[in-house]
Amino acid sequence: MSIKSSLSFPFAKYIVSKNKKWKNNAVKVQSDLLLSLVKQAKTTQFGKDHNFTKISNYTDWKNNVPVRDYEELKDYIQEIIDGKKDVLWPGKPLYFCKTSGTTSGVKYIPISKESMPNHITAARDAILSYIAETKNTSIVNGKMIFLQGSPELTKTGDILTGRLSGIVAHHIPAYLTKNRLPSFKTNCIEDWETKVDEIVGETLPENMSLISGIPPWVQMYFEKLQDKTGKLIKDIFPKFDLFIYGGVNYEPYRKSFEKLIGRKVDGVELYPASEGFIAYQDSQKEEGMLLCVNHGIFYEFIPSVEFFNENPTRISLADVEVGVNYVIILNTDAGLWGYNIGDTIKFVSIDPYRIIVSGRIKHFTSAFGEHVIAEEVEKSLQETLVKFPAQVNEFHVAPKVNPENGLPCHEWLIEFESQPQNLAEFTKMLDDKLQGLNTYYKDLISGGILKPLEVSIIGKNGFRDYMKSIGKLGGQNKVPRLANDRKIADKLRIF
Repeated sequence: MSIKSSLSFPFAKYIVSKNKKWKNNAVKVQSDLLLSLVKQAKTTQFGKDHNFTKISNYTDWKNNVPVRDYEELKDYIQEIIDGKKDVLWPGKPLYFCKTSGTTSGVKYIPISKESMPNHITAARDAILSYIAETKNTSIVNGKMIFLQGSPELTKTGDILTGRLSGIVAHHIPAYLTKNRLPSFKTNCIEDWETKVDEIVGETLPENMSLISGIPPWVQMYFEKLQDKTGKLIKDIFPKFDLFIYGGVNYEPYRKSFEKLIGRKVDGVELYPASEGFIAYQDSQKEEGMLLCVNHGIFYEFIPSVEFFNENPTRISLADVEVGVNYVIILNTDAGLWGYNIGDTIKFVSIDPYRIIVSGRIKHFTSAFGEHVIAEEVEKSLQETLVKFPAQVNEFHVAPKVNPENGLPCHEWLIEFESQPQNLAEFTKMLDDKLQGLNTYYKDLISGGILKPLEVSIIGKNGFRDYMKSIGKLGGQNKVPRLANDRKIADKLRIF
């Protein structure tokens, strides 16, 4: 056992024990955090505009600060870009995280000197929670790879700007950098396919123990390794013990991964966002991810069924319930206030507070009033695959409003690695499962408004080719699982 390995377990136990203080007192920690954030930002432009000096409790907060998305905060962001200080948070941001926007095209998310450490600490604690629970310290001895965006930074105004993963790469603790791959030079390659080819070359001779990234892009990396060697991943990297992932639901990829790897590998799910690190999986035995209540974010929640109402219910952590889909709202120590990131979550536990990501509030299929969400389609597919074994690489659901023949329906565009033996029976069960999970959809079927769903098969690497065609191959980019129109579906059918 190496010195690093022997020290990692007691350190992991210490950190996990330390984190119990906020884990077991989450509601009070959140309440105190809100007042702390308000106090720190009361002299900012936003604080003055929203009466921060008069806010002393959560009710005051709701009465003074509305829920907004990026478009509604964009004027404040522009002031920062133009060089103004003390706009959303004291001083100027340390970085802008540049992400894809909706209406605006590009979003510039501020990261402050206060918020930056939380991104690092939460990711570290996720790994340490795994070590403390499993006693598997061997992962610290091998090489680690993080498939991510380029660490190269530019400037927006006078503020350093880059992708979140690239910014974080500049703050990796020294004790991890020696074991970390790929090289800085390779990480800076913009073309994703070229980058993955270089990563394959750098990692093949190494003892890889931890691999991290968004599942579809890690899958691409694994496939290239297999194509080059003709071997399973377990034979290429016999010490590979831990897969860290986030960004999309891993379940649809699990079978493909296990086939590529050749055995089961432990996984740790993360929920990082440009706006802050929200949650991480702290147990291999319990469902969900631990909500990071002590990491500079005060959370609010709006039931997703009410979100588009004029006056939706808006609550703090103290009033959440298990099993309800909520739109998650962030208030951060980088100056994002009442900020809707567009994600929906569901609590699977309130002792401690653990969540799953259930989808995107803007990613749904509801052309006929059914409001089918990501959690429902993913669960339907997962349960169907138990009865009809197949390997699904990727999928997308969109409405077929004006079919050439018959009633409208949902179209599932699926890229199979291996197809089910009976596609017709697979399709029927998929529809039955979805009806069981969404009563509105069931009513539309039984009422003769919709016909059962259709499955359209997309060719090998079709989703990958689509992402390449729109310039979004790799990194943190992913195809939405659902859409309320056919913009993506019609383009996917080409491939």
